[in-house]
Amino acid sequence: QVQLTESGGELVQTGGSLKLSCVLSGRSVRSFATGWFRQAPGKERSFVATISGSGGVIDYASPVKGRFTISKDDAKNTVYLQMNNLQPEDTAVYYCASAFGSAPATWLQRYEHWGQGTQVTVAS
Repeated sequence: QVQLTESGGELVQTGGSLKLSCVLSGRSVRSFATGWFRQAPGKERSFVATISGSGGVIDYASPVKGRFTISKDDAKNTVYLQMNNLQPEDTAVYYCASAFGSAPATWLQRYEHWGQGTQVTVAS
């Protein structure tokens, strides 16, 4: 059974930083791409970042480029999202997801398994 568990979300001030973690069980992050998505109140879930199974291909949504960094530790089967210079518009529930294959993807439909999410709140 595949499970993803996110952690690291909390209340932070504008300009602050957080590092989210996503622990995967039941499959290897080396074999499947992992993505981060977020959903703000009243909005649809949207793409944030993705990393391929090999780790060699990474992509970001435009609003977070230059501020967020996705990475992974294969030995720990964990994917991270380092978020710097956080802004109030980054407030959302952040979800990690494991894709159907090893290629990174920006579409929700390309992801097979999802975590329960972790809340990030950026105070102005």
